[in-house]
Amino acid sequence: MTQHENHGDHHNHGSLKSYVIGFILSIVLTIIPLVMVMNNMLDKTTTVIWILVMAVLQFIVQLFFFMHVREGEKPRYNVQTLVLGLVIVFTIIAGSIWIMMFNKY
Repeated sequence: MTQHENHGDHHNHGSLKSYVIGFILSIVLTIIPLVMVMNNMLDKTTTVIWILVMAVLQFIVQLFFFMHVREGEKPRYNVQTLVLGLVIVFTIIAGSIWIMMFNKY
């Protein structure tokens, strides 16, 4: 029984402090683009760029504060797998856009 309890302590992923920090960052990264859009602060292209930047930052916050991508027995492999997945997704999206743009020729 004691062995099972110690095993449970090994997989403690995050503290309340890290969850609160992640939550606050997520809220801030959501409110910033909302305020920019609601108040028409910037032109359309710049607003879209800011929304995309905030989305990427929010993705990073979610990965590190809630999904614990750096934790585990082999955290480097988690990050490498994530980077490979993102490269594949980016390649598919960029290739699809490339094909759609030059399809008319």
